[in-house]
Amino acid sequence: MDAVTTHSPQFARTTHSPRSARPGHGLTVADAMDPCDYRIADDSTVDQADDILRAADVEFLLVRDHFGRCEGLVTRAGLRPFLARSRSAERTAISATSHQRGPFAWPTMGLALAAIAMRIKHLVVWPVVDEDGRILGVLRADHVTSLLAVTAA
Repeated sequence: MDAVTTHSPQFARTTHSPRSARPGHGLTVADAMDPCDYRIADDSTVDQADDILRAADVEFLLVRDHFGRCEGLVTRAGLRPFLARSRSAERTAISATSHQRGPFAWPTMGLALAAIAMRIKHLVVWPVVDEDGRILGVLRADHVTSLLAVTAA
């Protein structure tokens, strides 16, 4: 099993213009969701995650379990304590690290509610999953904020 998978067309971004929202109906997470190109298996090592983060020049990887469900999100900053002890990084599985875990956003969730949840949890990126827990994409706080600002104007 590969440690990383990349974006597939079935996870393509759902695009809806703020103008397409009917009056009285708010935007949902699906309106602001971005695809996530990089994922890693939860049994992959910290070293493997670091290699992918560096090679792809990304700040985070979505973590999936052996059933393909979202397990969480790991960041470069979250891996630093393990990378400081290089021997530890070679043996430590991502699942053993402290990384962002659920609950996650879902596509039908109101975008304003998601923005509040992200603010309370201090999240810059939040995984979006379907009803089976499979990864659909991510919400980025800056994109959510700008989309909500446009619709409020």
